[in-house]
Amino acid sequence: MYSFPISGLCYQTSGETIHIIEVCNSNEDYQRGIIMDRRTLKNLDFLYILFTFLLLMASLIILSTASINVIKSDPLHYVRTQAMWIMIGISFAAVLAVIDYEKWRNYRWWIYAFNILLLLIVIFFGDAAKGATRWIPTPFGFKIQPSEFAKIFIILTLADFLADRKGKLNDFKDFILPFLFVLVPMLLIFKQPDLGTTLVFVAIFIGMMFVAGANPWKFGGLLLGGAAIVGIALWLHFSTNLPGWLQWAQGMPLPMQDYQLRRLTIFMDPAADIAGDGYHIIQSIWAIGSGGLWGKGYQMGTQGQLNFLPEHHTDFIFSVVGEEFGFIGTITLLFLFLIFLLRSITIAFKARDSYGMLIATGVVSMFTFHILVNVGMTSGIMPVTGIPLPMISAGGSAMLSNMAAVGLMLSVNLRRQRLMF
Repeated sequence: MYSFPISGLCYQTSGETIHIIEVCNSNEDYQRGIIMDRRTLKNLDFLYILFTFLLLMASLIILSTASINVIKSDPLHYVRTQAMWIMIGISFAAVLAVIDYEKWRNYRWWIYAFNILLLLIVIFFGDAAKGATRWIPTPFGFKIQPSEFAKIFIILTLADFLADRKGKLNDFKDFILPFLFVLVPMLLIFKQPDLGTTLVFVAIFIGMMFVAGANPWKFGGLLLGGAAIVGIALWLHFSTNLPGWLQWAQGMPLPMQDYQLRRLTIFMDPAADIAGDGYHIIQSIWAIGSGGLWGKGYQMGTQGQLNFLPEHHTDFIFSVVGEEFGFIGTITLLFLFLIFLLRSITIAFKARDSYGMLIATGVVSMFTFHILVNVGMTSGIMPVTGIPLPMISAGGSAMLSNMAAVGLMLSVNLRRQRLMF
């Protein structure tokens, strides 16, 4: 078996069969495999691109009403800003789609180290806002949120880490190294504190571990055991009427801020603190419920337009959809997300190798968790964790992260089959 270049393509012979294995030329870009062959474009998933575009357009429409009263002197500020980030994000996605995703395997540890460095910079030099230190200022007048990009970095690096161990995750000891791999950046994000993104890391890790072949009974049992321990710890912390033999554990301290603990539990009875931690949930439920079937109409909402609903252009933007566009509007938006996720799962199934499948799995896990938790949070059935609605909520770092994920999915999709001569 040997390889030789002909007409800008590398051919590999195996018996009587000739395969095109990569683009190559005297040009340095071709030699690196950066420029893709035109014939890979036949694999492009146009339905996936269409629904991505529809979600981005929906973001601008929804923000044009959700953010109109946030900055009264400039009602369209967030719409213009979001449009700018969308354009930059599309460029990100295009570049990542053109680059063969397998090239990232060569830089796994560099990407991982860069991820850790950014998260350390946040802790020591980041800007604080609303009780958290999550942003790094830039000379260009805007801030970046490294925890958003950390999700993409961990998907790329964990995918390679697990691809090398596929079929070797059969026992509890085999789960330790992958867990430690994710734990380091996860703890740095938890330190900011950013509970929402920390939980996203957990979702990404679980999804990728199962697809990598982790023993479902042992890994699933481990997850259930961990969930049980967390539940018992919360019960001991908040309970005021423990049996005598458990009195020593009453008020057990937990490694979380008080406001984070309250948010984790207040959703079960938001009326218990209607003017405090339960306020967000109650206003959100009122907003969604008041929309009825067709909604109150574009820019005709009360909870959002009169600023009773906090963060209605970011974390609680789904509530604005429910109030102004009603049940029909929310179902339409969820339908767009459903098709987007189904196409993403299809891309994962059709990936040509384990690394590509694991990248796609990480992206699907990330988007699915974001959507479920945000919709559940705004509907009052899940804790308030500050997780934005992907591609809809305002936010530059989140938009770039989402579009980078889309670009990786397209890269996997485009190269789902090797070219044949």
